[in-house]
Order: sequence, then C-alpha cells, then structure tokens
Amino acid sequence: MNFESINIWCWLIPLLVGVLCTIFGYLLGKGSNTGIDHSSELNSLKDLNAKLEADLAACNKKMTAESSAVISSEIAFNKSAAKAAFGKNIKPDDLKVVEGIGPKIEGLFHNYDIKTWKDLSKTSVSKCQEVLDSGGDRYKVHDPASWPMQAKMCYEGKWKELYKWQVEHKRGKL
Repeated sequence: MNFESINIWCWLIPLLVGVLCTIFGYLLGKGSNTGIDHSSELNSLKDLNAKLEADLAACNKKMTAESSAVISSEIAFNKSAAKAAFGKNIKPDDLKVVEGIGPKIEGLFHNYDIKTWKDLSKTSVSKCQEVLDSGGDRYKVHDPASWPMQAKMCYEGKWKELYKWQVEHKRGKL
C-alpha cells in the first residue's frame, strides 16, 4: 500500500466530523436536562411507608397477643357431660366418637398426624377422603362429609347436640 497516494483529507474530514458531533451531542444533551425535582413526592412516600410499617408492627403485636390468649383458652374436656350424653365413658380425643370412624380409620388418621378432635375439625373433607383413599378400596363406602363438623362438636364439648345429630342422621350421613 502506498501512503503517498492517500489524500490526507480522507482521514481528516471524518475525524473532524466525529469530534464536532461528539461535542455538539454532549452540549445538546446537557442543555436539555431540566432536572425535575421529585424529592417532595419521595419524602411523602417515605412517610407513608413508615406509617404502614408501624401499622403492620401493631397488627403483628395484636395477633401474637390474641394467639397466646387463644392458646391459653383451650377448651377443657368434660368427661361427665360426655358420659351423660352418650351413656358411656368417652376418652379425650377419641376419634371413634365421630359416627363412621372405627379403630382402623382412626389409625389411618393417626398416620396423617390427625390425632385430636381439634385436628380433625380443622381438616377439610377432601383431606379426609384422601386419608380414606390411602387405606385402599375397602374404605370407599365411607362418607367423611360430616366428620370435621362432628369433631368440632366434640372439641367444643357440645355432647348433647352431637348425640342428637348422630341419632337424626343414621350412619353419619348429611
């Protein structure tokens, strides 16, 4: 390649255009910056956030106080009331009191860590059906639709209402 034949202007003009465009772009960009001030809006949002965090902390404190009150107010089992309603001794958290649950089904529930009336009362009917299905085909005849409701009556000590309901609804069906 022969550098003597290359015209200097072929190099110099694009270089000058590039430098001038760079300077012009910089000045144009710097001049159009109006600098919108969002500090007042930002401060108001920070204040709102602080208020909401304080409200959340107060709610959490209230919830922990209420949950500790609920834990301390567990419903005591009244053996004599249960015996008066059913005419036989009832053991605490005996799932067999619920119409339709026998020893084997009670064992299935224990396998799923459902061991008390309170646990069963909080269990959904679909979960009860899942427990039954885990036992095999021989448990398909059982209908657990009323079991959580009956367990809730046991847990709350509503023995007369439970006995009346079981008499009115043969085999625990709704």
